[in-house]
Amino acid sequence: MILFLASRPVTAPPVRAARRRRLPAPLRRALGPYGRIFAVPGTRAFAAANLLARLPMGMFSVSAILMIAESRGSYALAGAVTATGLAATAVAGPWTARLVDRYGQARIAVPATALAVLGSLALVLCVHLGAPSWTLFAAYACTATTPNTGGMARARWAHLLRDDPRALHTANSFEQAADEVCFMLGPVLAAFLCTGLFPEAGTLTGAVLLLTGVLLFAAQRRTEPPVAPASARHGAGRLVTPLLPLLLTFLATGAVFGSLEVVTVGFTDAHGQRTAAGALLALQAAGSCAAGLLYGVLRPAGPAGRRFLKCVAAMAVLLWLPLAAAGAGGGPLLAAALLSAGMATAPTMVTGMGLIQSRVPAGRLNEGMTLAVTALLTGIAAGSATGGWAVQHLPEGTAAGYAVPACAAALALASAVAALAVRAARRQT
Repeated sequence: MILFLASRPVTAPPVRAARRRRLPAPLRRALGPYGRIFAVPGTRAFAAANLLARLPMGMFSVSAILMIAESRGSYALAGAVTATGLAATAVAGPWTARLVDRYGQARIAVPATALAVLGSLALVLCVHLGAPSWTLFAAYACTATTPNTGGMARARWAHLLRDDPRALHTANSFEQAADEVCFMLGPVLAAFLCTGLFPEAGTLTGAVLLLTGVLLFAAQRRTEPPVAPASARHGAGRLVTPLLPLLLTFLATGAVFGSLEVVTVGFTDAHGQRTAAGALLALQAAGSCAAGLLYGVLRPAGPAGRRFLKCVAAMAVLLWLPLAAAGAGGGPLLAAALLSAGMATAPTMVTGMGLIQSRVPAGRLNEGMTLAVTALLTGIAAGSATGGWAVQHLPEGTAAGYAVPACAAALALASAVAALAVRAARRQT
């Protein structure tokens, strides 16, 4: 094990030399651009392992809430524990990513995941044994060392496809679609395990999947990006300042996600159709997943900054549709509006992550993408809280709550405009 962790990753061959291997030509043509990227040796193995590791990301919060609420009879306590874990992740996540950039994915991801899994097991024990409430906060905070598995997969694609921007665009689209699938299936699986088996089943299953997936992912050494020289890691200085306008866009986009979920649950609950909330949110995620895969087939046109602005503008426009549909009574109109709104979010995320990759030094790529994810998580938390307040206090029924994600999308557009303006001003100086 020591020799395995200390060994240096093997550099994979460039995509242009390897992309025609392994997949038969008819299958590659049928899969289109996706067949092209998965013809690179080793990509299917690390992508499958990463999907296994990423699925629990959509399970842990729901599992913890159901487990704690069942045991302690308090959703307030459950919500406070998960919020504490989110705050701890926002602090620890960039540091974990910085270590990944410095020492390599396998050497850091495996022990960081082991510590996070121990935190999950400690939470289960504290709940099962009736330990004091403060122990729940401490145990769940330990899960903050969970590495950004999606970011590590994107870093591998960025390394393997560094000479083929179009293929990298397709890979980023696939990763965004994978995110949508995992966050769509994760809560459903968690709810099924916690309610159908026993309250701790969701957390335990998520911990096993996470550890297994990361171990398999880390074992794929030939596709792991090499550690960058020290000069590449430290020469760029602080990342937050130059990325701040772009990170603010991710923050507002996260608020769109968080508020849309809470408002949809509140709206369906107010109309006596709470069970429909899951189907509506799954439809929104499915629309985003489909749009992400389709976006990966299209050839990128124009500067990435302007493409990002167009994607955010489309999201800002389409996020007003759920508000109009809910005001008209919901039903099929709301389902269609959420599907349309979901189709605008994936291109925004794909292009935004591509911008992060292009503006961050290679030696700090994981850190840069983790900062974007941290901004998203912070926005999700703020959007959830604001959406919940809106459902509870705004007049004209809960339909008015859909104004929150619409306004958050407008803020994302304003931030994207500011990011483009700041970028242009820096080029002129």
